[in-house]
Amino acid sequence: MQKKIIKTIIIITAIILISILLFGVLKIQNIVLKKIYPIKYSEYVYKYAKEYNVDPTLVFAIIKAESNFNPNVVSSSNAIGLMQLMDATAEEIARKLEINFIEKKSLYNPELNIQLGTKYFSNLMKEYNNNYLLALTAYNAGIGNVKRWIEQGIIKEDGSDIENIPFKETNNYVRKILRDYKIYEELYK
Repeated sequence: MQKKIIKTIIIITAIILISILLFGVLKIQNIVLKKIYPIKYSEYVYKYAKEYNVDPTLVFAIIKAESNFNPNVVSSSNAIGLMQLMDATAEEIARKLEINFIEKKSLYNPELNIQLGTKYFSNLMKEYNNNYLLALTAYNAGIGNVKRWIEQGIIKEDGSDIENIPFKETNNYVRKILRDYKIYEELYK
């Protein structure tokens, strides 16, 4: 009888220790992932995502892919800041929002960059009937390319065959954002 009780205590202790160990490993993994997938500038992301009716988690994934949260990044095509905005796009969006857009260096300002980038993405969502796959594709490749690809039957109007995007960079970009979007959803639900 005593052997049975000791055996039961050992099994229960082992289960408790394994549970604590697994919980600790999962917690550490979660902490590490949150360092890799931060939600920096969240006050601006949540504010403008709400204002322009965009999923904030998707905005975080876009910023992660575009600049990895570095507000001072400039791409080889001269896109600037957190959401990698081109001058002409930023000026057009600022004009529509009646924001006094003075010079391109203001795009290094995180709040302005997130505001203009989120509004631009919101416009793309409207353009593509809230199809975020096509909106993401257009964010990277441009509306003209997406329109042409749809007209030529390269990609479908519903975005269901987004893997057919002919630009390798855009194809990888959309896949990366979709992956990051899922990670953000899991980490911050």
